[in-house]
Amino acid sequence: MINKIKVKNAKIIKLQFFNDFPDGNLVIGEEKKSVPFAIKRFYFINNLFNKKAIRGLHAHKKLKQIILCVNGSFELHLDDGRTKQKIIMNDPYTGIYLGSKVWRVMKKFSSDCVILVVASDYYKESDYFRDYQKFLKSVNE
Repeated sequence: MINKIKVKNAKIIKLQFFNDFPDGNLVIGEEKKSVPFAIKRFYFINNLFNKKAIRGLHAHKKLKQIILCVNGSFELHLDDGRTKQKIIMNDPYTGIYLGSKVWRVMKKFSSDCVILVVASDYYKESDYFRDYQKFLKSVNE
């Protein structure tokens, strides 16, 4: 369970959860309520069978996102240029909000892992920091 976020521009997001036993669970996220921005894009990552897979390795200049592990588990490593934090993502009812300038690395995926990402804007390559040193320079200016 995630208790506290130490890096800047990141926070815990709790989604509404309804246990509809025996017919499954219902999990709800709503724009401008549990999701603190207008949703313009979402994507999911699955079939993470490569035990050495590493994803992320970037930060965004302006984009805001929420990362959720809707099935399985993985490690989420966050870095704001001064503070680093490792979070075990394994709770489908809790996500991590990432504001601008938060470097993220995802690894150690369970074979059944499914990651859902909700984003505040459409894909723009110009919004990415893909070089860690350029990211550090930007956050320390």
